[in-house]
Amino acid sequence: MDTLLLPFSPRFILLTICAVVTALLLLVGIFDHKVFKIILIPLVIFGALTLLGIRDFTQKNHAVLRNYPISAHVRFLLEEIRPEMRQYFFESEKDGMPFSRDTRAVVYQRAKMVLDKRPFGTQEDVYREGYEWMHHSVAPKPRADEKFRITIGGPDCTKPYSASVFNISAMSFGALSPNAVRALNAGAKKGGFAHDTGEGGVSPYHREMGGDIIWEVGSGYFGCRNRDGTFNPELFASVAGDDQIKMVELKISQGAKPGHGGVLPAAKVSEEISKIRGVPMGEDCISPAYHKAFSTPIQMMEFVAQMRKLSGGKPAGFKMCIGHPWEFLAICKAMKESGLYPDFIVVDGNEGGTGAAPLEFMDHLGMPMREGVNFVHNALIGIGARDRIKIGASGKIATAFDMARAMAIGADWCNSARGFMFALGCIQSLSCHTDRCPTGVTSQDPIRNRALYVPDKIERVYNYHHSTLHALTELLAAAGLEHTKELRPIHFSQRSSTTDVRTFAQLYPTLRPGELLEGTQDSRFRDAWAMARADSFQPAG
Repeated sequence: MDTLLLPFSPRFILLTICAVVTALLLLVGIFDHKVFKIILIPLVIFGALTLLGIRDFTQKNHAVLRNYPISAHVRFLLEEIRPEMRQYFFESEKDGMPFSRDTRAVVYQRAKMVLDKRPFGTQEDVYREGYEWMHHSVAPKPRADEKFRITIGGPDCTKPYSASVFNISAMSFGALSPNAVRALNAGAKKGGFAHDTGEGGVSPYHREMGGDIIWEVGSGYFGCRNRDGTFNPELFASVAGDDQIKMVELKISQGAKPGHGGVLPAAKVSEEISKIRGVPMGEDCISPAYHKAFSTPIQMMEFVAQMRKLSGGKPAGFKMCIGHPWEFLAICKAMKESGLYPDFIVVDGNEGGTGAAPLEFMDHLGMPMREGVNFVHNALIGIGARDRIKIGASGKIATAFDMARAMAIGADWCNSARGFMFALGCIQSLSCHTDRCPTGVTSQDPIRNRALYVPDKIERVYNYHHSTLHALTELLAAAGLEHTKELRPIHFSQRSSTTDVRTFAQLYPTLRPGELLEGTQDSRFRDAWAMARADSFQPAG
């Protein structure tokens, strides 16, 4: 009896209704040909739904569809639009990940040069654990007019670069659309700041607009590789010698997926990508998880020095997310033993962005940016090399407060990727890896990326950079400071409980100059320094 009633159960009732209606319409059409044209469309609709329900009932991949034919598709539809529903209807101004609605809104407003002020007081819970603030002065300074810049290039660099303290972080062509790269580079040119290419090579879209370029070279050596994937010094020199390229950067790891390589399937290696990256068509484009050009800290420093020499004396450095502490300290020991130093180090945090990465890598691998920056800053102080090496910070930086905070604990300048994506019109749809970006920022579909109108976006990129630095000058002036170089840990505090507050100076204590060489007792460095070896990334002992 239960089996006979099954078609009328809530699980199958939609399929039953569709089948019955289809059968009735067919009978009506057979006995009365005059009404057939009228019932044709309903017949097609209910017939299609009936066939869909039968398919759902008989397929073996989805248990929900087998138990709830037709109606289960409503669940999949709701699941598909769930992120948009949350973003547009349920998020508060401080909700939303990885960037809150409030942060996205201020970027949009500054990019469009519309009012970016807020009414009626903060929406932050200033008594929650983790709340942070910057100290102001009772003797504020006049707001500085200068566009804060720093000179990057140590004693071995013959072509130092005067860089803005706020630049576009590494995003490759391929990850970004042609129009996005054009707009970013032209905005950088207009605003006098730099545009990092990402590891995908220097594309024609980077060169077209003439903005300053930081050329990032990853483990795939795209644009400077031999056919077997090894580094080609001659090719590197021919590209790096371009006057538009101001610095060369060796990518060791990326914050969102450190230690993880990548593969662009052969089917996606277009003729254009093949030419730009120097990879053959018809083969997978592989970016290994490790470098073939070196395998020890000493060899890594030799490679950075080689990049500087081949580029004609331009600043050469490397980017990494800090992992095992002894590995970075091994690099520091290699600097001291070889006498070879990078001109800069960009510290990426595990909160950094990427087009796609495994969940475990994105959520739980690598050191967060602030701890990473402070660790590198102190390590360089500890070996007496901080004065000759500049530090860049990259990882979820979008506002002037983000910049000031990173600089207070050790950074000389900041890079932003997603902040500038928002300036281009990114709406955080989280579809970067699908090639269905709704704004054309990350899509290679020419119909989608034509929506990104370059002349308008150039202005927005420029405006966002200009307005963020303007906000930074106001923060510094309120704190009684004149330049980002004056920011120190004592200028910030963090609430560690409802009643307990600690300054950044307490949270991020600083080593003495040369302390690592003398033999530190600081628990953050003591054991890792003892484990570090200049001739190997493996720990001693």
